[in-house]
Amino acid sequence: MTIEQFFQQLVGIQPAPAPALVLATALVTLALIGWYPSWRVLRGVVTIAHEGGHAAVAALTGRRLHGVRLHSDTSGLTVSSGPPTGPGMVFTLVAGYLAPSVLGLIGMTLLGFGRVTALLWVAVGALAAMLLLIRNVYGVVSVVGTGAVLVVLSWYAPPDVQGVFGYLFVFFLLFSAPRPVLELRRQRRRGRAPDSDPDQLARLTGVAGGLWIALFVGLTVAAAGFGTLWLLPWDQLVTT
Repeated sequence: MTIEQFFQQLVGIQPAPAPALVLATALVTLALIGWYPSWRVLRGVVTIAHEGGHAAVAALTGRRLHGVRLHSDTSGLTVSSGPPTGPGMVFTLVAGYLAPSVLGLIGMTLLGFGRVTALLWVAVGALAAMLLLIRNVYGVVSVVGTGAVLVVLSWYAPPDVQGVFGYLFVFFLLFSAPRPVLELRRQRRRGRAPDSDPDQLARLTGVAGGLWIALFVGLTVAAAGFGTLWLLPWDQLVTT
């Protein structure tokens, strides 16, 4: 592909996959999230989005970013400095578990306008910005590896393959968002994760950590439901 052809594809509109293929992509995504061996690998993508959400909101609220670390157990840590209390800290903590859903909704909008290649390169740009903040080797490998897959697909894959992957990527962001929250809920019931985002929010706001978890579950499930209604061509599926 020449640079001119790539640019035309980047700004052009790509047709959506066949309705049955979109439905199959959604079902495959659910299977990948529900099957633990595949989830254990793919959860790292959610962690990148989670920590990216912390970092982005910290920067937007005027906090000073010191770096992000991603670990092989799919945990992560974003370090920033600034007032230890107040709206900036609260919004920064809230952003993590909601980030995959927000990114999924952005991707959903781009898919709705047929901007599949643009979606892939927006993701590449976000990963490039994230890479500047990474402070450990595993984190660099994770971000570079994820970005490399997106670059190869956006440059070499034909439009129909890009379309399927674009839907797979967006469905994954939307459908995977509730699972880490539910996993955290189980950990807290066992007395683990005393310094989780909801527990820190509880100390900052006086609102119980369990209520923060309920809010995160509700919002992520709502985003997944809205994305499903938006992305699946229900009228065509019914007629076919």
